[in-house]
Amino acid sequence: MTESSIFTRILEGEIPAEIVAETENVFAIRDIAPQAPVHLLVIPKTGEYRSVVELASHDPALLAEVIALAHTVATEHADGDFRLVFNTGAGAGQTVFHVHAHVLAGDLDEKSLNA
Repeated sequence: MTESSIFTRILEGEIPAEIVAETENVFAIRDIAPQAPVHLLVIPKTGEYRSVVELASHDPALLAEVIALAHTVATEHADGDFRLVFNTGAGAGQTVFHVHAHVLAGDLDEKSLNA
């Protein structure tokens, strides 16, 4: 049995986090180490998929829901303009292997462009 990801533990209330939006299948939280004025994470409630590639190939409807919630939170927390980043693999900076999208918005500087 594999250990639950930090995102599953947040969803189950074991680890505190500010959930800023939620649907039946997806939720969004503030990133604890923001790289932009608005830096939110949009996360499927299932930990079944490690990367966006797995999610896209196995459940494109869930991927669409992730993107829709990303748009919603960008509209609510910024002006609707945003970057959507999926890190895939350790070499690309992925540290939690439970697929999630980074929503970056606000005045993005060079540091945040390389997040």
